[in-house]
Amino acid sequence: MKIKILEDKKIIISNPGSMHNYFGWPTIEKLRDNRIAVSASGFRIAHLCPFGKAVMAVSADEGKSFSAPQVVIDTPLDDRDAGLCAFGKSGLIVTSFNNTRAAQRGWTTFVHYNKKKPEKTVNYINAYLDNVTDEQEEKYLGSTFRVSFDNGTTFGDIYKSPVTSPHGPIELMDGSILWVGQTFNKTGAGIMKKDCICAAKLCVNTGKVEIIGEIENIEIDGIRALSCEPYAIQLPDGKIVCHIRVEIHNADKKVFTVFQSESTDGGITWTKPRQLLDTLGGSPAHLMLHSSGTLLSLYGYRERPFGIKAMASVDGANSWDIDNVVCEHNVHEDLGYPTSVELSDGSIYTVFYARPKEDESASIYGIRWSFEL
Repeated sequence: MKIKILEDKKIIISNPGSMHNYFGWPTIEKLRDNRIAVSASGFRIAHLCPFGKAVMAVSADEGKSFSAPQVVIDTPLDDRDAGLCAFGKSGLIVTSFNNTRAAQRGWTTFVHYNKKKPEKTVNYINAYLDNVTDEQEEKYLGSTFRVSFDNGTTFGDIYKSPVTSPHGPIELMDGSILWVGQTFNKTGAGIMKKDCICAAKLCVNTGKVEIIGEIENIEIDGIRALSCEPYAIQLPDGKIVCHIRVEIHNADKKVFTVFQSESTDGGITWTKPRQLLDTLGGSPAHLMLHSSGTLLSLYGYRERPFGIKAMASVDGANSWDIDNVVCEHNVHEDLGYPTSVELSDGSIYTVFYARPKEDESASIYGIRWSFEL
């Protein structure tokens, strides 16, 4: 695949001049009125902190300009990621998830003792967490989402889901909403334990989410890997393809790659996941079907030179042309989570998060490109 950059990467969402200037884990989606929405976790001060909010900016000119980010989900906890799913004639789902107070305190202590955060910042974070009650954590902890029926102008109540994923659910051809995500539960240590990857159906009218299927856990050389952050897409023949972030980080083995699983019965049963990229090939991935019939999957690459890569399939995800560089961003490994939409001229607009400089907070970037096979 040959990639041509039509408009170089530029920052589209940030909050300069404020300590709350960290934005990450974006999703882009074309709304039913043809505007483009970009969501992210924003107004943060760090990769993990209690100040994250799920925000959304909108473009009416195909990415040439964006509105200021507006807050959609803001619980007392750290609202992370921000998925988008347009549905029906004017529907939009915004998703997020959060961590316990204990997890946030643990991370804050870790980065402080590694001299990455000054004591006054640690005190600032802990002072906020001191005011979050047990009752608030119990009420809001989990995978959250809100539903709009007017293209994101207004939203209903915050609902909770048994599964979570960075980019949210998808609308199937029959109009139903399928959410492939990882399940999780609160443990005694206050950490969110990811159990497995499941498929669930979401009812937009009631907010009910029901698990219907499960993807087999992945082992590499006898080690159970962490399977997380999946994204699925339905192809014209009805097959659902899911790409899964798979990783292992221990003294003997390091893995950071993408596996693929498929379903032909609407998400009830799934094939055994198979590895697509090299051991440190990159992740997580987001799938998009181009009008040419080419299936694209973009993913972050966290080895030098850091950046965004794409793989392409012309045979329904049976085989892939991998490791095509969309852009390099050789600043810091804290980057990725690319998602894409096709514009009216057939070009592609991709958003991702990255740091402008090594010692600066992350921002949301956009880049427009095209490809030839």
